[in-house]
Amino acid sequence: MAKGTGLEFYSLSHPWGAGAPLWPYFPDIKIERFHYHAKSGVLSQQITTFMHCTTHMDAPAHVIEGTPFVDEIPLESCFGTGVVVSIPKGKWEVITPEDLERARPEIQSGDFVIINTGWHKYYGDNRKYFVESPGLYKEAGIWLRERGVKGVGVDNQALDHPLGTAIGPQPNGPLVPSTLKEYKEMTGREASADFPDWEPCHRQLLGSGIVGIENVGGDIDLVTGKRVTIAAFPWRWVGGDGCIIRLVAMLDPHGDFRIEQGSAR
Repeated sequence: MAKGTGLEFYSLSHPWGAGAPLWPYFPDIKIERFHYHAKSGVLSQQITTFMHCTTHMDAPAHVIEGTPFVDEIPLESCFGTGVVVSIPKGKWEVITPEDLERARPEIQSGDFVIINTGWHKYYGDNRKYFVESPGLYKEAGIWLRERGVKGVGVDNQALDHPLGTAIGPQPNGPLVPSTLKEYKEMTGREASADFPDWEPCHRQLLGSGIVGIENVGGDIDLVTGKRVTIAAFPWRWVGGDGCIIRLVAMLDPHGDFRIEQGSAR
């Protein structure tokens, strides 16, 4: 509990560092010590990293030419009230508009929406998390855009279902060709027929100025089913296409402290 405010703070970020789980074709994180205590009396480190790893934000420019980069995302877009909702899903299941409509607390205009499918529990260097996860797709993206939400975070590998990304039958894919055969054996349908569009949820959200956050985890279960205040600030990276963030949910157990929509300056 934060001293002086009575607020409870919950980290919804997975850890970042050497050996962090990565999307199937990303280069590994490198951390080098240029100064260390035995040598210099101080510790100074240099990092080389893909920004689209662990818990991170996508900039609109990540998927749509001519749209804002990380440094051009307004600060007020990264902060506000919202809900953490439970929508349990299994392998390759799709989060539907009906799921979002039934979710509680109710998703309202202006909300940050954090979706807990239960898949954060599989986060790691494994096929299950990155290839077999459930996810949002075009119809859910349209629903969220039309509802007028402020931001969306998922405890999955991407804002889109994996078969709507390069993991499946999309441009630059399939990165994991065996998924196409496995999907057909499991469902009796072609992945290309069920997921004909490339990252449509990304485009619906980011193209409308809605903040998109991937790989949510941490203490998400502790705030699921609650209305919270969300902070999701990226670096001020000029020309950035995405950025690792420390995603934080704030909860007032007494109801004495509340940040209203539009109060951030």
